[in-house]
Amino acid sequence: MPNAEKIAKVAALKERIQDAEALLLTEYRGLSVHDATELRRALSEQARFAIVKNTLMVRAAADAGVAELEVLLDGPTAVAFVQGDVVATAKKVVDAAKKFPALVIKGGYLDGKVLSAAEAQSLATLESREVMLSKVAGMLKAEMTRAASMLQAIQGRFLGVLEAYKEKLPGEVTDETAEAEPAAEAEPAAEAEPAAEAEPAGDTTTDDEPDQPQAEPEGEPEGEPEGEKE
Repeated sequence: MPNAEKIAKVAALKERIQDAEALLLTEYRGLSVHDATELRRALSEQARFAIVKNTLMVRAAADAGVAELEVLLDGPTAVAFVQGDVVATAKKVVDAAKKFPALVIKGGYLDGKVLSAAEAQSLATLESREVMLSKVAGMLKAEMTRAASMLQAIQGRFLGVLEAYKEKLPGEVTDETAEAEPAAEAEPAAEAEPAAEAEPAGDTTTDDEPDQPQAEPEGEPEGEPEGEKE
């Protein structure tokens, strides 16, 4: 049954694994204490470099959900628990391996994947986060500049079309007015004479016509006395 000290060490390793953005595992066989201390100082800003016991590291990795790390835990092992720029840390570890031949990169762990020794070393050939961010910022700035230029060009075209329309509109109005002027100058149609006032009903005579004699009523001729009839 593991003692309390081992349990505490496993718990501490588990916490380091969970807090790390990546792990770089190395074999330090033949690395002196002085060299190990120098390497630890070089990595202090980006990672925590520590020599671990494989049995405890296997348990801690299993507890942290990365039991696949067991394949790399063979022989003397020192782990760089990366908490900053993974690429920058990989560069420093590779440089240290060139300076201290006893330091050999065994592999790593990044984004849920176990890395082979070659894959871990290839991280050092990538661009650092600062460089990548700088390039991304430059690309974004270039795209924003391009978009602004396109927007200005579109705005300029729109204003040009608007000005052309404004210049053309008065001419069209003048032409239409000129076409409408002859019709306006034409003589107005003769006004109809007002109709004669209607005469009162039953009176068919006019002042210009002579009075017509009215027919005498039928009957006895006037002026003849009744006694003179034969």
